[in-house]
Amino acid sequence: MLRLHTWLLPALVVLAASAVAQPQNYPVKPIRLVVPLAPGGGNDTLARYMGKHLTDNLGQQIVVENRPGGGGRVGAEHVARAAPDGYTLLMSGTGQLVVSLTHGKPDMRTDFAPIAIIGEYPSLLAVHPSLPVVTVNDLIKLAKSRPGQINYASAGNGSAGHLVMEMLRTMAGIDIVHIPYKGAGPAMIEVMAGQVSLIFNNPLASLPHVKAGRLRALAVSGSRRMTAAPDIPTVAESGLPGFDATLFLGILGPAATPRDIVTRLNGEVVKIVQRREVQNTLLQQGMEPVGSTPEQFAARIRSDMDKLAKVIRDSGLRLN
Repeated sequence: MLRLHTWLLPALVVLAASAVAQPQNYPVKPIRLVVPLAPGGGNDTLARYMGKHLTDNLGQQIVVENRPGGGGRVGAEHVARAAPDGYTLLMSGTGQLVVSLTHGKPDMRTDFAPIAIIGEYPSLLAVHPSLPVVTVNDLIKLAKSRPGQINYASAGNGSAGHLVMEMLRTMAGIDIVHIPYKGAGPAMIEVMAGQVSLIFNNPLASLPHVKAGRLRALAVSGSRRMTAAPDIPTVAESGLPGFDATLFLGILGPAATPRDIVTRLNGEVVKIVQRREVQNTLLQQGMEPVGSTPEQFAARIRSDMDKLAKVIRDSGLRLN
């Protein structure tokens, strides 16, 4: 029979109590929310918005940290290698799945613990006002008359904007040139300056510039129009039937993050997303609120990666 010395019992009780209390006390210090892209894009905008609400809910500061590079790979790898203690998280989206598929690491299916999808959204196709087009059909006709002369910007090779524009290029049979940047923010600046002609980008970042007249919106990539801008048609109804690219943004942690911490974070994110004022804000900026479970998020990642792998094969996605 195993015997325990009586002097060990108090220590064991303390250790057991602290092991139980640790997830309950989480968090006890600031949390870093890594954005794997440059400041100014939709990913960054949503991270800062959610960070403010999470700071209030959790009682600890959410520090948004931009780590751009490799179309999102640098920041994602940083989080994948971080201690799985809930203090380093990743704000990521569909573009990261493309990077995972094309570069092999980090693997979004195995290297992260999905926490919650915040929302899903179409990509907004916008052009500099000087480009003489007002519809997708206009753009297709112009591109066919000027093969290789129209440039488009993206947040980087393999980013969501790159993939969606390549889908358009393939389906429309046009020759347009990709100009990658280190994030959606720098890409948007170049389009608004007229240095590049067009971009597919998160409506969170694009709509304010459309409303201000700095960009002209042509279409959205999803299967339905946005609540925030119902006058903007879908690509599918603008001449390319069947075109549908609905993207997502959500929060993940390193793969071995304890389940209790994942559950706590998921609960807080879902509570925030369910608030009427938050839903209204997201809808106004072109995003449909979701607030998924971790399991639903994991299933979405697997499903989307299967679909994206097919798109990459069929379109011959050009990454250089």
